[in-house]
Amino acid sequence: MFNGVCSFCKLVRKEETANLVYEDDKVMAFLDINPINEGHTLVVPKKHFATISDIPEEEVAYLFKIVRRIAIAVKKGVNAEGIVITQRNGKAAGQRVPHLHVHVIPRYEGQILPRPERIQGTSYEELDRVAKKISQFI
Repeated sequence: MFNGVCSFCKLVRKEETANLVYEDDKVMAFLDINPINEGHTLVVPKKHFATISDIPEEEVAYLFKIVRRIAIAVKKGVNAEGIVITQRNGKAAGQRVPHLHVHVIPRYEGQILPRPERIQGTSYEELDRVAKKISQFI
């Protein structure tokens, strides 16, 4: 078990607040605080695994079952035209939080994504509003 300070583990333990979209005994899905688009959701296993190499196959299968469900709900909830699902492993790949997580990002036709340094945080109230829109489709 991971004993370091992990921001996602703090969310799982309810030590910090997240804008939840979905939660069960194994997985949690919440909105990214620095969303690329409205509805940008992170799906994490509740157990700490740093990368996809660390999680047992049966648990990653369940994680991606929920990722699919979240992707469908995000698309409907924010009227997206498409969905990007991405997952990074290790610092060299751009993983910033060392806890396995999957990004579900709504996309729109002709959209040019902002550069990472131009993405700004969103208020908790706004994220809560969006989480409610998505949750109704799960």
